[in-house]
Amino acid sequence: MDFRILGLDPAPFRPMFRMSDALLREVGARRVRIDSPRSAPDRVTLDDAEPGETVLLLNHLYLDVDSPYRGTHAIYVREADAERYDRVNTVPPALRGRMLSVRAFDAAGMMRDADLTAGDELEALIERLFADPAVQYLQVHFAKRGCYAARIERCGRG
Repeated sequence: MDFRILGLDPAPFRPMFRMSDALLREVGARRVRIDSPRSAPDRVTLDDAEPGETVLLLNHLYLDVDSPYRGTHAIYVREADAERYDRVNTVPPALRGRMLSVRAFDAAGMMRDADLTAGDELEALIERLFADPAVQYLQVHFAKRGCYAARIERCGRG
């Protein structure tokens, strides 16, 4: 089964890049300089920020549904004019090599299933979860810290 993985749209975050540190704090965000590799996966490009790079750490509404599963959590966004990750049948670097929690949702925003997987084995879990025809999309989270990672949709290809 073909699938499409999406990073976040960068447009809502762009104005935040121009905010002062004081204003960022007022809106619950922080500017953070990365000091170790693979410590800050960017949710737009779905790649890791490099040591020395600056990112925004902010709370994000990742599941805007009218159900008990509505959710927010902290995410990192690179301070760059980056392109949104949007690929078919390709798992991005930030998801590889990490333990992931993958949650399957129906059209009403209700969770139908969930499981853990190593990022290098994500494709098999995607196929299993999408075998349920009621599943509309998947939400991927980094299992260790629980942060939102990406959205996976069914793809009409093939």
